[in-house]
Amino acid sequence: MVSQDDSGDGEAGPDGGLRNFGATVKAFRKRAELTQEQLAERVRYSVQYVGSVEQGRRHPSVKFVSRAEEVLDAFGVIRIAARELTRRRGLASWFRQWAELEDIAVALNTYECRSVPGLLQTEAYARAQIDNVPPVATPGEAEARIMARAERQKLLVRTPYIAFSFIIEQAVIERQTGGAEVTRELIDHLLECATLPNVDIQIMPTIQPLHAGTDGPFRLLETEDNEWLGYSEGQQSGLVISDPKDISILHQRYAKLRIQALNPADSTGLLMRMRGSL
Repeated sequence: MVSQDDSGDGEAGPDGGLRNFGATVKAFRKRAELTQEQLAERVRYSVQYVGSVEQGRRHPSVKFVSRAEEVLDAFGVIRIAARELTRRRGLASWFRQWAELEDIAVALNTYECRSVPGLLQTEAYARAQIDNVPPVATPGEAEARIMARAERQKLLVRTPYIAFSFIIEQAVIERQTGGAEVTRELIDHLLECATLPNVDIQIMPTIQPLHAGTDGPFRLLETEDNEWLGYSEGQQSGLVISDPKDISILHQRYAKLRIQALNPADSTGLLMRMRGSL
């Protein structure tokens, strides 16, 4: 998933996550009975920088977070708020709601025909994707997107396990995004992920006359309350789906796709042959 709206480390319009982080810093500053000028002096940043952070107009640096946590004796709260901010930063605005739903999922099914799903991407593959999709990302934007992916990927090994099912088009891997070396590393990573007890990876062969996914990629998610939700994404947009009739249709399509794709064992065999041909 490539975000087009990340603001980097400079000034930006107020964002909900940034506002919450800024309010947290401000609350602990007031608890410590410090002015912005006094805090700025102690964390060795300008008053303007502190003010921008508190107003939710600037993403805090790692050093600022560390120094503010220490100076304000914030019981780890500022660091926790920063980790949550990092997780959200780098995600496109239309994807954030779905990313939050992933955190409360017990099952997640993904069909993808455009690129390898972000949860399974290597850093090199993700960077190649970011470099290829206009507008060109700044170094700060690229790093934010990479970090956001890395945070989401922790879901693969979080316990209690989330049950993951991925169906990926063979052509997506054969495209060799980033080149042969990046693709070799990607396939090795997919093979490693496929050994996780809660992860099924199926490859949809390029030649498959019967195909239920021709309407495009989608995802299905089961929450802790056993409620199913769907997600569909296009250019610069994403839609969380909750209507039971629409969810039923997506379930029917995913069930067909699971039958039409190679089973996990055969998918592993295909990936190994693809790896050997590079």
